[in-house]
Amino acid sequence: MPRLELVGITKQYPGVRANDGIHLKVAPGQIHAVLGENGAGKSTLMKIIYGATKPDAGQIAWNGREVDVASPAQARALGISMVYQHFSLFDTLTAAENIWLGLDKSRSLAEVAEQTRAVSAEYGLPVDPARPVHTLSVGERQRVEIVRALLTRPQLLILDEPTSVLTPQAVESLFVTLRQLSNEGCSILYISHKLGEIRALCDHCTVLRGGRVVGEVDPREESNASLSRLMIGADAPVLTPREGRAGASVLRVQALALEQLDPFGVTLKDIGFAVCAGEIVGVAGVSGNGQQELLAALSGEDPRAPAGSIKLFDQDIAQAPPGKRRAAGLHFVPEERLGRGAVPTLSLAMNTLLTRTEAVAAGGWICTGEARRLAGRLIEGFRVKASGPDAVARTLSGGNLQKFIVGREIDANPRLLIVAQPTWGVDVGAAAQIRGELLRLRNQGCALLVFSEELDELFEICDRLHVIADGRLSPSVRTPEATREQVGEWMSGLWPTGAEVADVQA
Repeated sequence: MPRLELVGITKQYPGVRANDGIHLKVAPGQIHAVLGENGAGKSTLMKIIYGATKPDAGQIAWNGREVDVASPAQARALGISMVYQHFSLFDTLTAAENIWLGLDKSRSLAEVAEQTRAVSAEYGLPVDPARPVHTLSVGERQRVEIVRALLTRPQLLILDEPTSVLTPQAVESLFVTLRQLSNEGCSILYISHKLGEIRALCDHCTVLRGGRVVGEVDPREESNASLSRLMIGADAPVLTPREGRAGASVLRVQALALEQLDPFGVTLKDIGFAVCAGEIVGVAGVSGNGQQELLAALSGEDPRAPAGSIKLFDQDIAQAPPGKRRAAGLHFVPEERLGRGAVPTLSLAMNTLLTRTEAVAAGGWICTGEARRLAGRLIEGFRVKASGPDAVARTLSGGNLQKFIVGREIDANPRLLIVAQPTWGVDVGAAAQIRGELLRLRNQGCALLVFSEELDELFEICDRLHVIADGRLSPSVRTPEATREQVGEWMSGLWPTGAEVADVQA
């Protein structure tokens, strides 16, 4: 008997049919992948199973009995837990309080905090129960979501892009956990754009395209190329990067030291590096080691940097506001899409106004027609699946919203582009497109600084690499000369010092 069976699930939104007559079966103990490009209907389907969205048609059977899952609370009562791609956490509450809200109230908050410590240690997903969520990085918030789901001891666990901001070590720990849950009889629905992960972890795969099921395969018997062809109907684009030709210095950071603003933050310690025109410099590291603090200092969100510690084209911008930095050519893509990169309740056209001024006339008047034209150009140029410029940001899939935000900044022709997690939650075709655009910018002479927890991504596009650990930055190493083992070791803060640094930098 299937643990879960879907029959004819259909969901229509204005301008798009997200799910079109979907049939799906998940057996007890099965790790079942759902694969599809951005906008294929995966997240909508998972929300229907979890009771967060009501289908227009179709039936859901749970352990052989037809059910109407009317809410997430009812889903949890049945034994269904979900980790969303877009986090469902309250920023002003602690990690333990957020976890406690998602559980039945038979356990006290103190008990939940202790269980959080135990489960996070057991599964290699470190979570401090006392930390307010607003102080956590994206990767740390992902851990909170996963630990919350594990604490419910589910019969069916839905994971929507769970590893998109986890380190390789954390991913392997998570896989051990998922295999253990599977052996105990828990069924797992696993959504990921990382084809290698699906082949390594899952024993069945349902492929969606345009809201319909287009294939079911055993991923262990497929290649990345064959899965990609099933998903997008063609071979994935192949990048052919050439080594960059570094020009004059664009960004120079010297002796940047900043005390943590938050008691749970990270203090930056004597940060120094440079980014030149025509090169991509990557920053690797485990989430929560100072990336947020460094990004805030570079973007202007935190203007406390010592005078002279951050220079753009030899001009001191250490204490300049974000607008002045943008006017000088610095554009920025934050790691958090909704709430930072885009306002969830505004249209795509209005979201262009966050960083672009083409549609703002004298006196601050907004030219809505120009804003819609700009949004339309971004939608077309970056192949964003949306109903049009008036589509509300929160209605887009995570990957499509990411393409829009990255496209908005690339289209501005920046002289320095700082990007955090450029391909988080993006399918293989869109990821190749974004990386190709970053390489195109570099080849045109733009300087790029890329923060990513995807080592494969950094090795694919970067000319030089740094590693950040505990608020300190490693020396740079040319990417062709670096190894994953070396970078992994540096993530623990174990990099050469003194004379050895000169050898590495040379």
